[in-house]
Amino acid sequence: MPPRLPLAPLRNLLPFGRGSRTMSSQPTVYVTRPDVDSSGLELLRKSCQVSTWNEALPVPRTELLRQIAGKDALYCALTDKIDKEVLDAAGSQLKCVATISVGYEHIDVEECKKRGIRVGYTPDVLTDATAELTLALLLATNRRLFEANKQVYNGGWKSWAPMWMCGQGLKGSRVGLFGFGRIGQEIAARIVPFKPSEITYTTRTQRPQEAKVVNARYVDFDEMLCNSDFIVVCCALTPETKEIFNAEAFQKMKSNCIFINTARGGNVDQKALYEALKCKRILAAGLDVTTPEPLPLDDPLLTLDNIVILPHIGSADIETRKEMSRITARNILAALAGEKMEAEVGL
Repeated sequence: MPPRLPLAPLRNLLPFGRGSRTMSSQPTVYVTRPDVDSSGLELLRKSCQVSTWNEALPVPRTELLRQIAGKDALYCALTDKIDKEVLDAAGSQLKCVATISVGYEHIDVEECKKRGIRVGYTPDVLTDATAELTLALLLATNRRLFEANKQVYNGGWKSWAPMWMCGQGLKGSRVGLFGFGRIGQEIAARIVPFKPSEITYTTRTQRPQEAKVVNARYVDFDEMLCNSDFIVVCCALTPETKEIFNAEAFQKMKSNCIFINTARGGNVDQKALYEALKCKRILAAGLDVTTPEPLPLDDPLLTLDNIVILPHIGSADIETRKEMSRITARNILAALAGEKMEAEVGL
């Protein structure tokens, strides 16, 4: 994590001009959720006027447009769409949009760039938590833990049977990682002790030094699809990766392939995934991310037994979420003071 930077008193650094205030007043910040960890809000309240949405649910669009008016900074989450309409409603004095997430596709970064609005996010801090969750989801899927657990409660557990509830082990398997950034590398490091025969990775740019640490080999997309027993998606959502896992991709996978996605739901064509699972084109899948979120209760994926779906809890480690709240607050304070942010999206 970058070293924490000292923040100069905000009242001495805030620029004057259109939308400015007197030297003695405090900058204003709107927080879209009241249930973020209080440590971040306490940091803001020391030098800012803070207002929040009052329910532990995503703020309604109309409320966001009303509350953002005249604010100097916005503290938001993945569930908030920050587009031109919101920025227009905020006014020209808005200096910063900070999201309590590593992803920022919900923010119109180009529009912020045009207006000189700085954008903060929270990378790095959630790397370990997400890698841990990914491994947990992989193990729950390949060893059929949720299927087996249900048998305890529905009477399906009659006695021991030699092949009942058997799953596919990691030992001796080929694991393909789609994406090999910070999270991908940590996932690979956690898989190594399970003794796979090979770890491969697919990225736009090869990372030979990082790959050497976990003895991973670079392969192209088709080779990963055709040869992997496990495929783990840990890439960003970009125009190039949107629904890259489509019907054609699933058709190329091995019939015993287990597909894991803890990155973004938009990387997967979910209708194609459903068909691949239903007709046993692939063995199983584990998802921590879906489109939309939450997944509707009548979604066909929920009718299948060979899938594990979690409610986007990749970073849901207590200390991680607390630090994410603090980083978001420090990003805002740094932006308001005209200083370097801990984690700023390059505009």
